Amino acid sequence: MNELEKRLHYPLGDNMPTPGSTLAVAPGIKWIRMSLPFALNHINLWLLRDEIDGVPGWTVVDCCISTDAAKQQWEQVFADSLEGLPILRVVVTHMHPDHIGLADWLCQRWNARLWISATDYGMARIGTHGPTGFGGGSAAAFFAQHGLNDPATVEQIKGRSNYFPKLVPSVPSQYRRMQDGDTLTIGTRQWRCISGFGHAPEHISLYCEADKLLIGGDMMLPRISTNVSVYDQEPEGNALQQFLDSIDKFKTLDEHTLTLPAHGKPFTGLYERIQQLHDHHRDRLAEVMTACAEQPCSAAQVLPVLFKRALDLHQTTFAMGESIAHLHMLWFQGRLQRTVGKDGVYRFSAVA
Repeated sequence: MNELEKRLHYPLGDNMPTPGSTLAVAPGIKWIRMSLPFALNHINLWLLRDEIDGVPGWTVVDCCISTDAAKQQWEQVFADSLEGLPILRVVVTHMHPDHIGLADWLCQRWNARLWISATDYGMARIGTHGPTGFGGGSAAAFFAQHGLNDPATVEQIKGRSNYFPKLVPSVPSQYRRMQDGDTLTIGTRQWRCISGFGHAPEHISLYCEADKLLIGGDMMLPRISTNVSVYDQEPEGNALQQFLDSIDKFKTLDEHTLTLPAHGKPFTGLYERIQQLHDHHRDRLAEVMTACAEQPCSAAQVLPVLFKRALDLHQTTFAMGESIAHLHMLWFQGRLQRTVGKDGVYRFSAVA
């Protein structure tokens, strides 16, 4: 546990559900922790006791990626944890593969409705439409414009054109829209939708005021900082500013709220974690400013400033998105200026 984590409180201690099992975190709420084949090796999913149209059952929040291993973990949950009741609704906080990958499979299996923001639903549909969805040539050209332009890396990124549809082969053809301020009745609880930006197009967290519970998705994680990136679909986005503005919405919630994150362990200390994230990005922005004051820098040149460890290709694409996000926030603030060189690469330098 790092020093920042020690400032948070974990009511369940080190108790965690094993893959395919559940652990109660509150009356009518079960925690599922599924394995992922990535450096971030797990995702938290939630089962909420529910009743729709007079039928008792469960609402699922988030789904895991579409793999045989994940389906096997779900099959064990179906057999051991549903208490003989069906899944009635599938809520997805946002469109990233570990959250929406098995949504269509779950909805078809249980004849359930998908609930998601309209923006993330639309982006997920785009991503599932074959190798031109996300990545590939467009992503390679975008990163090359920001300095990641050595031929070997460009070719590798071009080859990642099937990444999203491999993990999310399909999404349901119908959905129910969630948007900021909506109230969802799930069982006996009322949950308010809180939109968040910067990590996903329109991430939805759920807050139960009566019981001081927050299903935070990826917007509020206890141990790692949420990935905040600019990508080729919105090449001049200000993702980091959007993210920091979004997490400040959680300052209006009760300070004793139990946060149920998509990664890591349930925790209390919401206000402390919000401040930690602000401090983290403030320090990273200061480091970027220092680098750009010394010489004009591309996003690729800023990578070793922000990330001290070696990165594989998968991690590098995320890191490039983060690097651009930090440069763009300072650029939008007028603290950096952007120029394009004869080599077609954007570089940022401090405004005198």
